[in-house]
Amino acid sequence: MYDLQLNQFKKMLKNLDNCLAKAAAHADAKKFDVNNFVECRLIADMFPLVKQVQSSCDSAKFFAARLAGKEAPKHEDNEKTFAELRERIKKVLTYLETFSAKDFANAKNLRVSPGWAQGKWMTADEFAHEVSVPNFFFHVTTAYAILRTNGVDVGKMDYLGSVDLKD
Repeated sequence: MYDLQLNQFKKMLKNLDNCLAKAAAHADAKKFDVNNFVECRLIADMFPLVKQVQSSCDSAKFFAARLAGKEAPKHEDNEKTFAELRERIKKVLTYLETFSAKDFANAKNLRVSPGWAQGKWMTADEFAHEVSVPNFFFHVTTAYAILRTNGVDVGKMDYLGSVDLKD
């Protein structure tokens, strides 16, 4: 869980932050307020960028907390600016850095019961692979797509970040 999922979540949150940095540079170059992006959506019935970033962060922190048997930090979901969104990502990254592989040693034995599950549960593997990982990538991808749709020069390598190629 730690090596495969948590490290990937950290990497992707850093990539998302880098995409937000590119959006800020784009807004600066075009001479408009970067905060105009905060409420942008792909389509009217989807969440805006702010909620996509919050949900990406929440997916990562709840994954770590639930599978380590810990309480996740509370975030108020009151970000209104780009700077606040980037700070949210940094807070979650700092939180994720507090975990090590040993925190997940008992994950296989856990029953995970998210608040929305109404008392039902799933195994840690089921939670990771059926809920947490797809939900995380859905929100990161949607945030990326919102920026791209609004003219920010981000591409696949901004989304993927560095790739560990071997000779």
